[in-house]
Amino acid sequence: MGRHNMPDRRSRTTAADPQRPGPRRRMVVIATVLVLGVAGSAAYAVGGDWLPFANRCADDAVRIDVVASPDMAPALRDTAAYARDKDITSDGRCMDVRVTARDSSKFADSLRTEGKPGSYEVWVPDSDMWVERVQLQGDESLLTPTGNIASTPVTMGMVPAAAKKLGWPKKTYSWAELAGAATQGDQLRLGAADPARSASGLLALAKMSASAEQAGGAEAEAQIAATAKILAQRTSDSDAQALDTLARDNSGTEQGNPRRNQALIVSEQAAFKHNASAQDAGKLELFYPKDGAPELDYPYALLDEPGQTTDESRAALRFMTLLGEQEGERILASHGFRTDRGAPSDGLVEGAGGSATQPVANASSEELSSKQLQETLGVWTITVQSARISVVVDVSGSMAELVPGRGAPRMDVTKAALTAALTQFTNEDHFGLWEFSTLLDGKRDYRELVPTDRLGKQTGKGGTTQRERLTAAFGKLQPVPNGATGLYDTTLAAFKQAQKTHVPDMFNAVVIVTDGENQDPNSITRSALISQLETLSDADRPVPLIAVAVGPGGDQDELDQVAKATGGSGHQVDDPAQVPEVILKAITAAAQASAG
Repeated sequence: MGRHNMPDRRSRTTAADPQRPGPRRRMVVIATVLVLGVAGSAAYAVGGDWLPFANRCADDAVRIDVVASPDMAPALRDTAAYARDKDITSDGRCMDVRVTARDSSKFADSLRTEGKPGSYEVWVPDSDMWVERVQLQGDESLLTPTGNIASTPVTMGMVPAAAKKLGWPKKTYSWAELAGAATQGDQLRLGAADPARSASGLLALAKMSASAEQAGGAEAEAQIAATAKILAQRTSDSDAQALDTLARDNSGTEQGNPRRNQALIVSEQAAFKHNASAQDAGKLELFYPKDGAPELDYPYALLDEPGQTTDESRAALRFMTLLGEQEGERILASHGFRTDRGAPSDGLVEGAGGSATQPVANASSEELSSKQLQETLGVWTITVQSARISVVVDVSGSMAELVPGRGAPRMDVTKAALTAALTQFTNEDHFGLWEFSTLLDGKRDYRELVPTDRLGKQTGKGGTTQRERLTAAFGKLQPVPNGATGLYDTTLAAFKQAQKTHVPDMFNAVVIVTDGENQDPNSITRSALISQLETLSDADRPVPLIAVAVGPGGDQDELDQVAKATGGSGHQVDDPAQVPEVILKAITAAAQASAG
């Protein structure tokens, strides 16, 4: 996204990159903030409605531009107004705090792609996950996380008729059980914000997955896939748009509008704001899952701190400390947020639609890891947009070498990993299998074992499915004694075939798994391969290469150069068992890039 809507600002100076604090801290602030004074007055602006400075402040105010998630922005504006009314200053100077509401995912994308914050000094997204995403994929010096200013648990809200059917408020559920209730026919119309764009949507889906894994078994995995499929049909681009899909009356009855949702993945704070203006039949009643609720945690991050003046950075931190003081926390609570001063008030929980008989504490909730969130996002990506994947596996002689610490050949671990990866795809996804070494099929280094087709398709007289054929084919892969690695010719051939058989409205890709560099002296050169791939690549028929080097013999740099020519990526793993995780991560990144 461009910054044409941002106001022009003064130029900034540059400085050395400071030591950076970690993102997961609560109100941990640089010590110099403690000396900031409290005297004078502040100024505040919302959109085009300006509030006046006192005359003595008009020419000496420190301007701070804050970009915040839409749910947090009103509370920050009220805090800025309080600072103005009570003459709160930074180092004796007024604070001209201006707050812009902007979707967290969109602003994170702009930071990653543009590499600059524009006019803003402070960013307050709704979750640390956006900060981490920018730091992992962008310039870390853009962000200096300084703490978290509030939190709110992510729950499942329902209109009263639907909640009553599930036994609210006395009956409690785990996330897995709530997911199960949402997949039993059309009894509960469940909506959510798109997990690819919404922290609440992704956190809830990841928590459902973790809860189902604790329950164990293949049925749990199938349940999560089914939940994701249902959510995919009823997702909205943002949390605010998701709230607009709720039934406006008691639509648990037959005359309810089937296009409106009876249940929603929603934060406690969003439910609090919704219920404040909704009619009784359209108010939400919240189920707080008994296995704990993930949180939106609202990090406060300085943007381009080296480029800020001392007055700007100190004023930005002074504004943060104000949010942690008694009045700042009162303002946050009045908007439905939780702060660190003990348990939430009964008024907050009841206003949001909670009940004393529902679990409301988060002490039992284990924090979701970045890995869990990434895997969930990968599953979501391939659930929403069916995938068409051709897997190309190295069967050269070196695949017989043992994996350190496992005592099993690299090929055996790779086969098990690919079989496990297959379980993360639905029957609507397409999969095929090639193997390659050197001179496997006459003069060709490669051979197609299972043509790419729908996993649920039945083939042959015995009714064997494509999934079963692939599983059997994975099991039969064997290293070729003394076989070398014919990587370049195979890569070009697989890409051409995938592009030729490209299916619109699917995520088409080629996954290459190899443990070595190209060893075919008669093959195309790397530079020629890259040139051809760049020429053949078609934005209307994208086929990214996802290349995975397993073991010490693979060359990630080589694979990355080749893969990037198609919009894909190269990866390195020490253990072939890591292949499923890498594939999901790469698919997610490539799918998001092609969607953008």
